[in-house]
Amino acid sequence: MELYSVGTPGLWFGFLAAVLLLLIIDVGVLHRQAHRVRFREALGWSVFWVALSLSFNGYLAARFGSEVALEFLAAYLIEKSLSVDNIFVFVVVLRYMKIRPEHAHRVLFAGIVGALVLRGIFIFVGLSLIEMFRWSLYVFGGFLLYTGLRLLWSGEAEAQEGSDGSFVRRQAERWLRVTNEYDEPIFFLRRDGRLWVTTLFVTLLMIETADVIFALDSIPAIFGISSDPFIIFTSNVCAVLGLRAMFFLLEQIIDRFRYLSYGLGLVLAFVGAKMILAEGLGGLGLHALGLGPAAWLDPIHVPIGWSLALVGSVLTLSILASLLRPPNR
Repeated sequence: MELYSVGTPGLWFGFLAAVLLLLIIDVGVLHRQAHRVRFREALGWSVFWVALSLSFNGYLAARFGSEVALEFLAAYLIEKSLSVDNIFVFVVVLRYMKIRPEHAHRVLFAGIVGALVLRGIFIFVGLSLIEMFRWSLYVFGGFLLYTGLRLLWSGEAEAQEGSDGSFVRRQAERWLRVTNEYDEPIFFLRRDGRLWVTTLFVTLLMIETADVIFALDSIPAIFGISSDPFIIFTSNVCAVLGLRAMFFLLEQIIDRFRYLSYGLGLVLAFVGAKMILAEGLGGLGLHALGLGPAAWLDPIHVPIGWSLALVGSVLTLSILASLLRPPNR
């Protein structure tokens, strides 16, 4: 199977160049000095990243039509929602490692850059598997269905399950020279002619490990929305770029979203079932032997507009329910 993409070489180059420019401006100009990111600043940056993503979505709609734009929007919405679990883990890790608030931005920025590279690799490896082995869609769909049902069953406990990065910390302290004596937000320092890593670097390892684990859910979920490499990659990047601002926006209230895990479970289960149904359930091998029908279930295609409406409704209801019935302290 050959995958079709709307992404021309010029579009790929332009998008990657714009992302690189934004990252350089962010760390080199706007956040050159370490400081604590306050709520108002985080809100402004969150609005900026969402507006930028929606503007890009509008460009896709104008150039390629509503179908492509809806695919991007649905993929972006799913990835953005799944990012809340990332934020929960980031909060736990930063508190566990006792990272100073003014240093949090630098370690999260490095984590975002690492996440962009790792997710790019995951996306193209996954799409290559789909292109070579069409049946791998059943594997991805089954995995998402299982993950969603498990999340529905365990609820909030599931979000906490991957939050313990103590194993990563123990291994880092075992194999590396680690110091917590530093004043600037740096990952390495040289002392007495020997190279040391700071606890910021260990924290970065823990954050990257958590992101890899979460990517195993989020990236296959995007495969259930689109098979276009450009749409999958750009929607992922747009969601991840706003993750750092959303962290500072939600870090004090993240524990209030008690029902969001259930909403995410429903979304993952729906996308997994959608992937499987889109391929159909065939018995061609048995049919060739005269032992069964050619197909037990013909492929069922769920329109992208319906998928977007269902995902948006489930997530909105889970957030409203969380706000109306906050958890007991």
